[in-house]
Amino acid sequence: MPPRRTFGNTWWGAAWVDALEHRARLDPNRLPRGRTYARQDRVERLALGPGEVTGFVHGSRAVPYRVRLGVRVFSEDEWERVLGAVAAKAGHAAALLDGELEPGVVDDARAAGVELLPVAGDLTSRCSCPDWANPCKHVAALCYLTADLLDDDPFALLALRGRDREAVLSELRRRRSGAAGPAGAPEATGAPRRGGGVDTGDEPGVRARDAWSWVPAPPPRPPTVRAAPGRPAPWATDPPATAPFTASGLHELAVDAADRAWALARGDGHSGLDRPVQADLARRADQALGTARWAPLVATSGRPERELRRLAEAWRLGGADALAAIDEPPWRADPLVMSAARDAVGAALRRYGAVAVRENRLTIPAIDVQLRLGRDGRWWRFEKRAGRWELAAPPALDADDLILSPL
Repeated sequence: MPPRRTFGNTWWGAAWVDALEHRARLDPNRLPRGRTYARQDRVERLALGPGEVTGFVHGSRAVPYRVRLGVRVFSEDEWERVLGAVAAKAGHAAALLDGELEPGVVDDARAAGVELLPVAGDLTSRCSCPDWANPCKHVAALCYLTADLLDDDPFALLALRGRDREAVLSELRRRRSGAAGPAGAPEATGAPRRGGGVDTGDEPGVRARDAWSWVPAPPPRPPTVRAAPGRPAPWATDPPATAPFTASGLHELAVDAADRAWALARGDGHSGLDRPVQADLARRADQALGTARWAPLVATSGRPERELRRLAEAWRLGGADALAAIDEPPWRADPLVMSAARDAVGAALRRYGAVAVRENRLTIPAIDVQLRLGRDGRWWRFEKRAGRWELAAPPALDADDLILSPL
């Protein structure tokens, strides 16, 4: 099993996550659901600007929710104190000018009465979902993925507070170039140098002791690789008539192997060599669905098209776990767990009538929706289509998460 996705791979990204969880006083019951959504790659078009992060988060409905996380922008007085604290220490200024955010900057800004990282009251949120909680799980997902933006660029933390990279660096250069030298030394502007000429305001440098003791922050995480592998060349001649494969089939396998190798190289996949035949067929069907590869796959799979489509959609929603969910027979779940889930779903769906409970399943007949509890504690949403229950959403830790968003 691949390691669980974490957020904050640099010190400043990790500090953002820590501030969210411990200092910003966000609802602790919503944050875990947001982490789950973030790990499921439900967020797209993530964008950061002065005072806000925006994005679209996919819930259980077809159209994603519009989400905005607002971050309080610093006043001019606060920026004066922050930049003064940074410029006062050559090591901090040198790090920023070199594209790094030195950990001591946060402490020095706090000593000057300004918090770079979010605290209670600094964050606001807005989401187009019907959930009344603040933040809802969609906003919480956006909060966690903001750590990725900070990992890639520490200046994003300053941009959230109202000033972009160029504005900050320009002000730091101005302050450092105008700094006075040691006590009794002439001012930097127009003062004669010891070796002759005029001091033009060059950087005064860093004491050897400070330079030796300064430890640079870890480098930002490299950007996600978005390129694609090359396509294998077609075979020059057809294989012998007695071969147990065709040229097109062999080419399809080569393309699939290249895709899997590329995913492995990026760190977001595995070889899949240990997958059962049905799981690998579902994976390939998911990739082929909606493309020219679909019809040949249906023709050679030995499965009805509807069944193959069912496997493809299940794989897209939850991989091998989803395949297990659609084939799992009913089983007797803990009555207390089912009762609590029924009450939560019933409270959210009062206008749709009763919620029926049977074994590990909650059924809402009025809207043809069924929620099934898996043995791992996760819930799956099924919808009745043409008289058959079909998987309709990725899993969630709470049954009501699969009900609130689409209604």
